[in-house]
Amino acid sequence: MRYPDFLKENGTIGCIAPSFGCNIEPYHSAFDNAQRKWKDMGYQVLLGPNCYEGSGIGISNTPEKCGAEVNHFFGEEACDVIISCGGGELMCEVVSKIDFERIARAKAKWYMGFSDNTNLTFLLPVLCDTAAIYGPCAPAFGMRKWHQALEDAWGILTGSREVTGYPLWEKESLKDEDHPLEPYHVTEPKKLVVYDAEGKKKEKGELKITGRLIGGCLDCLDTLVGTRFDKVAEFNDKYREDGIIWFMEACDLNPMGIRRALWQLKEAGWFQYLRGFLIGRPLCFGEDFLGLSPQRAAYDILKEYHVPVIMDADLGHLPPSMPIISGAMAELTVMEKGYGMETIIRYL
Repeated sequence: MRYPDFLKENGTIGCIAPSFGCNIEPYHSAFDNAQRKWKDMGYQVLLGPNCYEGSGIGISNTPEKCGAEVNHFFGEEACDVIISCGGGELMCEVVSKIDFERIARAKAKWYMGFSDNTNLTFLLPVLCDTAAIYGPCAPAFGMRKWHQALEDAWGILTGSREVTGYPLWEKESLKDEDHPLEPYHVTEPKKLVVYDAEGKKKEKGELKITGRLIGGCLDCLDTLVGTRFDKVAEFNDKYREDGIIWFMEACDLNPMGIRRALWQLKEAGWFQYLRGFLIGRPLCFGEDFLGLSPQRAAYDILKEYHVPVIMDADLGHLPPSMPIISGAMAELTVMEKGYGMETIIRYL
């Protein structure tokens, strides 16, 4: 696995928009403020042509123009890291226009984004053997005061090797068109749901897993199954001795959708050489569908593998979200904190 160089002092941050651009509020103002913050910190910022675009369908521009921007920034632009401008809906169409062979030959660069950006943060390690960061998009760094999750994401970009979860999460955001720089409104106590390899619910003590992390947004992962970009079997086989830890979260999927998507990944043979699962809070958190909860939707499918399953972790569309290095070897520990069980990820 190729690990890119970390962002150095006075380095250059490249921003591109292979999914949504920052053409509307609150993203426009937040992105502007993120750039000001980075420049005040001493960094240079290089913008791609689609950063403020909104002329595409489900993405910033046409798939051809979005793909060209990706290829150019990975292959030619003199930037040290690349951060996505946002998530979206149809980045899968951009994937068809990305030259992954060229990216694999070029010098490795960190790419960071989440949600629809799974189409790169997942495929970079799978197709290019290059680690990527499943973490916040550029406008999040424009919030008035960075939450610890933003500090952690910046720490990963600059060389930090450990991330710990957070005691509270945001149920209702205060950020809107009139308040684009609001920090996370964290009010809800986090409570992990943890099962050990024997299927016993764990509410105290310690659990430790070591393996190679891979995953992303389930809405995007199940779309890639069976396409020409589905090289998961080869990835799993290459790293079979390390063991695989799948991290996943869901956006638009309700509990039934989560169950169908996990069934699809299972039947496609993706879950091989397993060490464990790290499952984030889905956007449908707390919503049952025909008596099926999101937790049961996931665990009923995953329990047959007899590996630890950690659910409702700080990962996904209900912030804060821990930055995850997709493709990295990591030691994942669940242990007691003052407020309950907590996740600690140490990158090896």
